[in-house]
Amino acid sequence: MKKAYIETYGCQMNVNDTEVIFAILAKAGYERTEQMEEANLVMANTCSVRDNAEQRIWGRIEVFNQARKKKPDMLVGIVGCMAERLKDKLLDTRKVDLVVGPDAYRSLPRLLEAIRPDKPQIDVLLSREETYADITPVRTDKNGISAFISIMRGCNNVCSYCVVPYTRGAERSRDPHSIVREACDVFQRGYKEVTLLGQNVDSYLWKSETETVTFADLLARVASIDPALRVRFATSHPKDISDEVIETMAAHDNICRHIHLPVQSGSSRMLALMRRKYDREWYLERVAKIRSVMPDCGLTTDVIAGFCSETEEDHRETLSLMEEVGFDWAFMFAYSDRPGTLANRTMQDDVPADVKNRRLNEIIALQNRKSLERYRAQIGKTVTVLVEGPSKRNPEELCGRASNNMMCVFPAPGLKPGDYAQVLITDCTSATLIGKMA
Repeated sequence: MKKAYIETYGCQMNVNDTEVIFAILAKAGYERTEQMEEANLVMANTCSVRDNAEQRIWGRIEVFNQARKKKPDMLVGIVGCMAERLKDKLLDTRKVDLVVGPDAYRSLPRLLEAIRPDKPQIDVLLSREETYADITPVRTDKNGISAFISIMRGCNNVCSYCVVPYTRGAERSRDPHSIVREACDVFQRGYKEVTLLGQNVDSYLWKSETETVTFADLLARVASIDPALRVRFATSHPKDISDEVIETMAAHDNICRHIHLPVQSGSSRMLALMRRKYDREWYLERVAKIRSVMPDCGLTTDVIAGFCSETEEDHRETLSLMEEVGFDWAFMFAYSDRPGTLANRTMQDDVPADVKNRRLNEIIALQNRKSLERYRAQIGKTVTVLVEGPSKRNPEELCGRASNNMMCVFPAPGLKPGDYAQVLITDCTSATLIGKMA
């Protein structure tokens, strides 16, 4: 049997896509390997959201080709968002044999058979129907505890800075029955946690002649599989997260008390330019609703520094919103102009790089302080932790996440990955809770 090696870059959805790709490749006679040197097929599953992610892939292509010198029959491919966005440039390098977009993974066996030294293969057609609902992913996680399940693909929001609608296509939701079957399957195989994935999970909507299923309905169905199965989801959109979703979370103890709610900016002017379809007041109202129903809910976010025309006042509004909300943690980035987006076509990337970096550093410093405050507030509380495995820093201790998504480390002889532990929090850093068995 031939062997396939895939490196995955970007978000959790790409991890799930890689698992789908391995399942498709298995039918074509390939088995998964974690050793690039022994692979017959080497691929990178790519992300185009930020420029530095793309630049890293060009470097990996060089590494793949160095490996190919030692194994001339090795095939090199690029799949995912970068494959769709830079298809022509990738083939022009003559350093890849295969370019396949996010909606064309089913074509991999056919394309691999057709590759010749002077005939690379490409399929980057986008689809309005493809959800890979009938494919059972090959799980690539190391611990066998947490599984990703894709519930939808694509995005209809067309935020002005974002390439996703152009690389992943229009939004479409997956049959809820197939999602529940997949969640049941992983639970029966010993997994204790599933994360439901979508670019905008709150807009999940599936209709048939006999039923209509919203995201709140889907959450309830998956949570009802078994109380011992934890349920997480990502990512929510502030314009779409409904009272029904929040109340469904509160009604099920096994739906984790954590919401990733990207704000991007605290300035309503910036949010309008970004085409986020909510303003500062709407965002703060949603946060207030979440915390009124679930005071213990963890909140994380995304923040962009230096979007087109951002002023010092806009920046201060972002800082003040972060101060008011008090996020547990955040993904924070300086804006990078992405070719093909609405911002690239219609706006000027006019904030100097040094200003972007200074604002980003101020955002990071503020978030580090707020994270420490949020983690310190957990000291003295007892939390339920799903054990993931040994702590990286101290193998004598275990680590795992509380319901609010905070990582905990604690000594617990006798417990193993997949067990639940009641942990009394005694100390913390700005990114980790430290505790002992309660």
